[in-house]
Amino acid sequence: MGAVDEALAALDEPDRSCLQHVVETVRSLAPEATEGMSYGMPALKLDGKPLLAAVPAAKHLSIFPFSGAVVEAVAGRLEGYSLSKGTIRFTADHPVPDDVLEDIVRLRMAEIRK
Repeated sequence: MGAVDEALAALDEPDRSCLQHVVETVRSLAPEATEGMSYGMPALKLDGKPLLAAVPAAKHLSIFPFSGAVVEAVAGRLEGYSLSKGTIRFTADHPVPDDVLEDIVRLRMAEIRK
């Protein structure tokens, strides 16, 4: 079990299922991604670079695509979510829509592989 799977296993529901869905989506789009740590967070990596981290915080869940440009590219589709330069905050009751999540992963993959 890698860092991402270990972190997920330690969570309570519904946060575990919500973040597991994020991780499964990333893995479906980037099956060659590996587990590791980036900026102190369990993360999926692509070609040795951080692709995405999905982690819990005290009052929300967060997606870190390790790119302000990626967050900015999808920001217009995330009205009602809390965003910062490199973070998308959400809850299990209000998850990031799948189509947006898929675009986040694709955009970050393109950045890594350019």
